[in-house]
Amino acid sequence: MLKTETPSTQHTELDLYPVQDLVDALIDDQAQAAQAVKAASASISAAVEAMAPRVAAGGRLIYVGAGTSGRLGILDSVELFPTFSWPHERAVPLLAGGLGAMFEAVEGAEDDRQKGAADLRLLYPTYNDVILLMAASGTTPYVLGALQAARTVGSLSVGIANNAGTPLLTGCDAGILLDTGPELISGSTRLKAGTAQKIVLNTLSTALMVRLNKVYGNLMVDLHPTNVKLTERTVSLTMHATGADADTARAALEQCQYQVKVAIVMLLKKQTAEQALALLDQTKGNVREALK
Repeated sequence: MLKTETPSTQHTELDLYPVQDLVDALIDDQAQAAQAVKAASASISAAVEAMAPRVAAGGRLIYVGAGTSGRLGILDSVELFPTFSWPHERAVPLLAGGLGAMFEAVEGAEDDRQKGAADLRLLYPTYNDVILLMAASGTTPYVLGALQAARTVGSLSVGIANNAGTPLLTGCDAGILLDTGPELISGSTRLKAGTAQKIVLNTLSTALMVRLNKVYGNLMVDLHPTNVKLTERTVSLTMHATGADADTARAALEQCQYQVKVAIVMLLKKQTAEQALALLDQTKGNVREALK
């Protein structure tokens, strides 16, 4: 039996616990998710190393999953645009049962291997695309179908699963095992298995964006200000990076459509927006290189 399906030997009388003990047990069990991710650090690093050159060459991030795993993929793909100005068309999620399954479970959709392959083929994956395939079990037919389609065209396949030796991990180019063990509520992989997957997706996409020059120091300098909060953040980030006052930072940002990295180069090198943008183009968006 898969570890994620095996009933836990801990807290076997969970239904009898008083609320405080119940809450503490659930929290303590979730903490194991971070430990499982830490144990997978080397394989996560290897995945990032493999992903970076392909995405830098124009590849997309394509997320594939069913149920909780698929919904986590959608979440990660959506958040890349406001955080890093990553184009929507280069972060594409596939969820078994379609996007409607984000809000309402579509029973049986995950069992259709041919549909997984067909859905990925409709995106016309290429060599430079990175296919992030997530399945707690490591055996989900929909995801395995997409894996087969990815391997056929040579796309980079990154498998994320919570059971060792499963087809997803043995069949992909870069496998990430998250050994979270049995769930406190048997088989409920929306718990620590899902938490571990969320941490990994955050880590993979964020590390990738850092490698693609979307971050200067630890500052979010390529965000897309889609609301008042983010617009004010562009001002505070520019102030922090340059030492300019709020009025000066805002004036520079207004000249470059609130592109933080452009404003930083403008202010520190005393350039126009056009000159700063050209310099950043020459350095592939690397602020440090532009400032040299």
